[in-house]
Amino acid sequence: MTVRRDFQESGRCRSDLLIGRDEALASAREQLSRGGSVLLHGPAGIGKSVVLRTLAAEYGESARTVLRCSATESESHLPFLALADLLGLALDEVSGRLPVAQRVALESALTGRGESTLQRDGLALRLAVLSALRALAAKGPVLVVADDLQWLDTASTELLGFAARRLGDTPVRMVFAGRTDGQEYDRYLRASTPDTLAVRVNPLNRTQVETLLRHRGYDLPRSTVREIHSTSAGNPLYALELGRALAENPAPPRPGEPLPVPTSLRALVLSRLEMLSDDARRTLLVVSAGARPTLDLLHAAGRTNAEAETAQAAALGLLAPDPEGPAVRFAHPLVSAALYAEAGAQERRAAHAALSTAASDPIERARHLALATDGTDPEVAARLAEAAALARDRGAPTVASSLGLLAARHTPADSVPNPDEHRLRAAEDAITAGELDLARDIARQVLARSTVPAERVRAWIIVIDTAGHAMTEVDAVFPQALADAGDDPRLLALIHYQLAWRALLVEGDFAECREEAARAAELAERGGDRHMELMSLSFQAQTETLMGHPDAPATIKRALKEPQDPQVTVHHNGIGSARFRWLIMSDQLPEARATITTLLREVRRRGSVESEVHFLRGLAETELRCGHCGRALDVARESLRVARDTGIGEVASAMLAALAEASGGDVDRALALAKESVEHAEENGDLMYLSRAQAALGYARLVAGDAPGAVQSLRRARELEHDLGVDDPARGRWQGDLAEALVRVGELDEAQEVIDVSRGHALRLGRESVLAVLDRAEAQVRAARGEPEAALAQLASAQDRLAKLGYGLEEARAALALAELRAGAPPGPTRASAPYDEAARLFRRSRALPWLRRVDAATVPAPAPQPLVRQPQAVAALDGLAAMERQVAALVMEGATNREIAGRLFISVKTVEATLTRVYRKLGIRSRVDIVRLAAGHHTN
Repeated sequence: MTVRRDFQESGRCRSDLLIGRDEALASAREQLSRGGSVLLHGPAGIGKSVVLRTLAAEYGESARTVLRCSATESESHLPFLALADLLGLALDEVSGRLPVAQRVALESALTGRGESTLQRDGLALRLAVLSALRALAAKGPVLVVADDLQWLDTASTELLGFAARRLGDTPVRMVFAGRTDGQEYDRYLRASTPDTLAVRVNPLNRTQVETLLRHRGYDLPRSTVREIHSTSAGNPLYALELGRALAENPAPPRPGEPLPVPTSLRALVLSRLEMLSDDARRTLLVVSAGARPTLDLLHAAGRTNAEAETAQAAALGLLAPDPEGPAVRFAHPLVSAALYAEAGAQERRAAHAALSTAASDPIERARHLALATDGTDPEVAARLAEAAALARDRGAPTVASSLGLLAARHTPADSVPNPDEHRLRAAEDAITAGELDLARDIARQVLARSTVPAERVRAWIIVIDTAGHAMTEVDAVFPQALADAGDDPRLLALIHYQLAWRALLVEGDFAECREEAARAAELAERGGDRHMELMSLSFQAQTETLMGHPDAPATIKRALKEPQDPQVTVHHNGIGSARFRWLIMSDQLPEARATITTLLREVRRRGSVESEVHFLRGLAETELRCGHCGRALDVARESLRVARDTGIGEVASAMLAALAEASGGDVDRALALAKESVEHAEENGDLMYLSRAQAALGYARLVAGDAPGAVQSLRRARELEHDLGVDDPARGRWQGDLAEALVRVGELDEAQEVIDVSRGHALRLGRESVLAVLDRAEAQVRAARGEPEAALAQLASAQDRLAKLGYGLEEARAALALAELRAGAPPGPTRASAPYDEAARLFRRSRALPWLRRVDAATVPAPAPQPLVRQPQAVAALDGLAAMERQVAALVMEGATNREIAGRLFISVKTVEATLTRVYRKLGIRSRVDIVRLAAGHHTN
């Protein structure tokens, strides 16, 4: 293989640089595997070269010859330089196979000896490059790799393009990368083959930027990561440089100010900024200081020649048109950040002072006034506090938190409220916005200096809140908080409310949780804290509902008494949430959907991220119950995305997404998500969600055809709920799944015991849908015991009741069980298809794709059995296989892959692999090929 010297490195790049590149790599790999070529394009620093090196390393291993060049701007004027990089080392290998005229022209161009030019030797050179590539390809596949295509010299581009257009089926693949800063990439295609696929390398999203920074060891708060993502616009090079600068700078940016821009990035834009006039530069500084400046705002801020000055900046590529309106917008956020970072402190204050009077929005005016003011100022602090309250009412908690920190900075130490009170309110706003790291840091700062009990307890509560479900991490906080609270009932109520959560999440004790919540409600009432009293009553009501406790309705009634607190009504742990949980567990699905939809709309208006994640899960759960699997999948995925972006509720969202994927999406993804939720719940010591995660894993395994695995997970869910003290089967609704899985593994007595125990609780609590599902499972037990008539009647009744209650997916599952029984065969290949028509219709209506695939697998005609010659011992071995083993072996004989077998038999790929292992052992063979040979050798002719 001919390789350029600078290509003799491993080519394997750091795995963290490939974060967020799955889509681009997948498209490129698919194109290259077909023998095509790829053009990677995108702006500078976006990661094109990383993807290029990865592809070159992967496909270079299968190529005999790899030709590579990487152009530079300073050398782009030199003709034939890129061609010399590509073919220089291969010249000796191919020159003897070229006609004399072509060889002379090519040698002259590549070595610089002679006066070869495109004008003088144009045809000979073009044909020489084409002939050289064909000569190399005649000995084996050729891979051409070219980076920074924008700097390729014109002559090399023309010659490559001529050859590429005429290669035809010659085994030459090309992987190129070129910069496109908002420009078209068509001009690059002239150097590549006609079938080249253009693949854009896109910016990273916020989660990917956070992952990239964490891989590099930059442990930054989520609020800072958000700013890095915004300033870098998702460009990984810029994000890493900003992260490095922040990690090296011990002083974090001041509230309200943009990130400091390192010199390495300033250099990218300062050369263009230097071409601006002084007045234009001052105008752009006002633009960078503003939130969404317009020409009218610039005029009001004293920039009288704003039109001409912004036009000058636009001509230099510093500004770009705003597609959403008349705002003046920078071409890239980094330009704004670099301009602001380069300005002096006095210049910045002057820009903010001008905007503090020009801006029409009171929030913006207050922010600019704060940034224009040096030192403390009670009047400025008061205006900032008012602006923070306004932002809070508008549903912008992130803005409210930033304004609160500015208020703290400008508040004198002896003022009322004092700086720490502003900081604590800012931390609480940060929690609402999902900025948990920021909130925790603020609380720690307050704890380090405050001696006021109320402030300290409030700060401790913030630390506990930011731990989320991982409350084992803050166990040491509770004694300190109780000591600070003394005998103040208001402060004690706050702590006992958190102790109720600890009892539930860490101890897994619903009874203790209920007692602590009731105690918190009593303390809050005694202290006159109606907000905390309502929160505690709501939590007590939810706990009693999940326990199946008879006092739940009375507690809900108490929590609904006036006076109410609007914040509690829509809080994810408030009375609205408790009422929703009661409705959905009581089979009142339409009212449950209306309730959760209203709650979700309101928390989105308020900007409460944690409540939004929680209510998205509630809506997804409701849609699943109703049998709207497609809708449920969309909402569950959104909940998981927001949860992962903010780090809030990831275990619960992964669990719900697993249920949705198993019902209406991808079973393999469902299994992965369920396992993830189980692992994280175990790591966090979160016993409440561990039981639900195990139930989700059991359901996903049941859908995947792994009945033994389903039994294992669902038994564990049963144990956990028993230990938690949960008696209401409507909480997890895993009982029918466990009974069905037990039937499939032949444990009929245990299946009946699960049904009997669960039925007793469901009858006591009036859980009609649970009773219908249990009847469906009991019918399967009866069918397995040889009572088909009783089973048919019970299944038909269960299906009818589930339909009336509005449980679309459960209704379809009853129809499937009925079809399997009527067909007279367990799940698997059968000749009967008519009994499955109703089940298929219902699953299609629900968009329950995994279940629909199961129906399709059940109605695939079984292959006609071939008569076997009863001579060899192998025949007896084939007959001795279990039913599932015979089905798998039969599909192997048809040439089906493991994944195809899994789809047709509705089992997992791992189950197929395990089954084949048993087949090999029983037949004394080693591979799939041996199965085919064995069967073919004993068929009659």
